[in-house]
Amino acid sequence: MAGGVSGSRRIMGRLLRCGYGYGYGNGFLRQFSSSSSDGKSLNLYSAINQALHIAMESDPRAYIFGEDVGFGGVFRCTTGLADRFGKNRVFNTPLCEQGIVGFGIGLAALGNRAIAEIQFADYIFPAFDQIVNEAAKFRYRSGNQFNCGGLTIRAPYGAVGHGGHYHSQSPEAFFCHVPGLKVVIPRSPKEAKGLLLSSIRDPNPVVFFEPKWLYRLSVEEVPEHDYMLPLSEAEVIREGNDITLVGWGAQLSIMEQACLDAEKDGISCELIDLKTLIPWDKETVEASVRKTGRLLISHEAPVTGGFGAEISASIVERCFLRLEAPVARICGLDTPFPLVFEPFYLPTKNKILDAIKSTVNY
Repeated sequence: MAGGVSGSRRIMGRLLRCGYGYGYGNGFLRQFSSSSSDGKSLNLYSAINQALHIAMESDPRAYIFGEDVGFGGVFRCTTGLADRFGKNRVFNTPLCEQGIVGFGIGLAALGNRAIAEIQFADYIFPAFDQIVNEAAKFRYRSGNQFNCGGLTIRAPYGAVGHGGHYHSQSPEAFFCHVPGLKVVIPRSPKEAKGLLLSSIRDPNPVVFFEPKWLYRLSVEEVPEHDYMLPLSEAEVIREGNDITLVGWGAQLSIMEQACLDAEKDGISCELIDLKTLIPWDKETVEASVRKTGRLLISHEAPVTGGFGAEISASIVERCFLRLEAPVARICGLDTPFPLVFEPFYLPTKNKILDAIKSTVNY
């Protein structure tokens, strides 16, 4: 890596350690998150940290490695792990994403649980060949004699309020195109803990994207015990009759706000969190669209080639005669992620609300 890129990471790390976050405020996110009586109030990065502690404690074959993870990482998700489990199991790597993933593939191929951290999802691309041509194909090319199913690649992704084009991208669609991988994105602390533990223990390589905007803003009651949430099962988090909304990660809270405003105009919205993008739960989305007759998809990634296009095409194939309006997509723009123009780029509540009204009144 060039010194300029390394320097930009260090600067971002200092900003994030100082608690800078996305400017929507956390009051709504606290309200949006679900609650559990047997848990402890945690934000998302603390839930991730708790999941990693459980994974390491429950399986002596588990290892965590990546840039700066030894001291907790720039987002503090690995805080305390090296002290508790030792530097042989939690350790820093050079600034070389291809090396991080390549090492993880080898470690997992020997029967270990390799938990690799890519410091920002924007820097996952140097490891693209290792993920796509090695990790995803390992089981297939060996006729299931060998595999690296114990590999989990964690990466913070999406908008953070001040990241610009090198710290705010949403690259999930690149990996959704690859057979042999699973792609998982949580929306809240409780979901993050359960989905991460499921990903680490899944017999397939998983790319686990963590919405960094929510690291400190999303707070809810998280069970303290070891639990897993099923992969590839979408969740209807709000029931409605007039239109189906589908999203994942941080975008769910924005979509929920739009649903609440639409309700004031008498529009009943059904909101679905996909959670796992590959393999995704087509049946749940299809059942909802057959009920409502309308579909809106929203994600931060650019609209062209975004995963929303795959959802749209699949639902049109399955529900064509039931649809009462064209499928709507409210997504990021087809430009590099901007800095000062970020509010114009992102799919906001008002953009989604306008699309809901337009689709319902089509």
